[in-house]
Amino acid sequence: MGTYTRLTYQIVFQTYHWEPTLTKQNREELFTYISGLLIKKKCFVYQVGGIENHIHIIIDIHPTIAISQLVKDIKLACTSLIRSSKLFPHFRGWNEGYGAFSYAPEARNNLIQYVLNQEEHHKKESPRKEYMRLLKEFEVEFHEKYI
Repeated sequence: MGTYTRLTYQIVFQTYHWEPTLTKQNREELFTYISGLLIKKKCFVYQVGGIENHIHIIIDIHPTIAISQLVKDIKLACTSLIRSSKLFPHFRGWNEGYGAFSYAPEARNNLIQYVLNQEEHHKKESPRKEYMRLLKEFEVEFHEKYI
């Protein structure tokens, strides 16, 4: 018998101190790199996006992969790419931790659109408030000082 899953997640992580270092000019290159990395790890990528201080990833995760290890691998690989290629000259790293939220399949299209419209969305809601809203929506306990 085979293993069959559909584990859809939104993963969110931020630049160090939420610094706006992911300039628009090279963001697509970073998102493409992240997508390729995820595909190599047998994840199905729906959308990678974000703005200058955080990234959203919408994926189906392969059942053999731990989310914590996946995010660690993404951050390490991205840091290496950014530093070696000087994609974002003022980039100082990533905040510790991440958010990971699971979704039903019918939410996928809305999630994709949400990530595609990050620039517009953040004209109305700050990235920090967005992150806290997600944590509250998913009933994740958190301490604001660690956000």
